Amino acid sequence: METDDTGNRLRFQLELEFVQCLANPNYLNFLAQRGYFKDKSFVNYLKYLLYWKEPEYAKYLKYPQCLHMLELLQYEHFRKELVNAQCAKFIDEQQILHWQHYSRKRMRLQQALAEQQQQNNTSVK
Repeated sequence: METDDTGNRLRFQLELEFVQCLANPNYLNFLAQRGYFKDKSFVNYLKYLLYWKEPEYAKYLKYPQCLHMLELLQYEHFRKELVNAQCAKFIDEQQILHWQHYSRKRMRLQQALAEQQQQNNTSVK
């Protein structure tokens, strides 16, 4: 029984790590160039990994953009395009732009919330 739990935990950790690696466009390019996306069993494995989109699993992800990549990897056209290094570079640049926009937007929201709380505190006094 204990070895079964250990095996399940190890499988969970390995799949979690692998799914998160899918957030890295350079890694996807590496897999594409080595022909992994042409292997039917590997493509089936990617389909199997879609269970990570369920909230009870997704909550463990540190890089949620990997779920979007996992979804895109379900399409043959996307898998074929990843062989091109320029495609991976473009995705990488788009991710960076998204993170920058998200960070600035989050900072503005936090500042607005802090200002609102200050106004509420001064109006109560």
